[in-house]
Amino acid sequence: MKFTLIICTYMRPKPLLTLLQSVAAQTLYPNEILIIDGSRNEETQKMLNHHSFKNLIYFKVTEADRGLTKQRNFGIKNVSETSNVICFLDDDTILEAHYFEHLLETYKTYPNALGVGGYITNEVHWTKITENNQPSQKSFEYDGWFRNESQRNQLRKKLGLLDATPPCIMPTFAHGRAVGFLPPSGNTYPVEVFMGGVSSFKKEVFQQLKFSTYFDGYGLYEDTDFTLRVSKIGQLYVNTAAQLEHHHDAAGRPNQYAYGKMVVKNGWYVWRVKYANPSIKARLQWNATTLFLAILRFTNIFTQPKKIEAFTESIGRIVAWFTLWFQKPRIER
Repeated sequence: MKFTLIICTYMRPKPLLTLLQSVAAQTLYPNEILIIDGSRNEETQKMLNHHSFKNLIYFKVTEADRGLTKQRNFGIKNVSETSNVICFLDDDTILEAHYFEHLLETYKTYPNALGVGGYITNEVHWTKITENNQPSQKSFEYDGWFRNESQRNQLRKKLGLLDATPPCIMPTFAHGRAVGFLPPSGNTYPVEVFMGGVSSFKKEVFQQLKFSTYFDGYGLYEDTDFTLRVSKIGQLYVNTAAQLEHHHDAAGRPNQYAYGKMVVKNGWYVWRVKYANPSIKARLQWNATTLFLAILRFTNIFTQPKKIEAFTESIGRIVAWFTLWFQKPRIER
């Protein structure tokens, strides 16, 4: 099974180099690697000129194709005709040696899979349930493992704003549990959403769908939008044996006010991709949860050191929530 790796990058030459070095150490190496560079300087190209990687092809895009979803679509157009699977990685990830081997095995084990997501290991601490390690009432338990339940989710449970929908499945009012709530069990789980920066899809998917340019620039929740639309035509999986680390690099990220607006506006958008006409109860729950999370973020002014960031993000969330009452985005289907 031939596969292409697409890495969309923006102003991050050092993290990109670290990622490519981890790709070079893979037990299964990509048939081609496409670097789609939206940087506004030449540093990434200079770095690649000084380091050679097998099967790598470099593209520097213009303003018309700059932005995460645009760069992905640009990359897809340049994939080799012989590729069967297209993989995507964020430029600030680092792969474990068997990442691609486990990812591609999933397509053989589950022939119905249209897409398979990888699993980030360095963001959440999980404990396997044993006689000596038992979850507490403040733990989240799944498939024989447990992790700490955040205070935010504990409060949401008490307020009736968190239900029992499995991880990576969107509840009727959105605001569900993401991939971080799947344990590092080594098992493969059926899902309907996963992260775009650790993803792969059969090439045939892109004959019907492409990444939405609604998610311009940084592209928050573009992966939720795309995987939800793929889920409507076939099955997706997350293979927790396909492991990597994600080291969030601040370069290229929006300011906290813009980020807060994206969280709410883009969150509403992907909710309506899945549920075009939600029930009154679901609408009330979505709005209540959105306001609750905005207020909770505001309280971080008093509990966390980055007070300005907490204030501006919470204001961005509230501004976006008010804006949605008067101007709702048009959903691309």
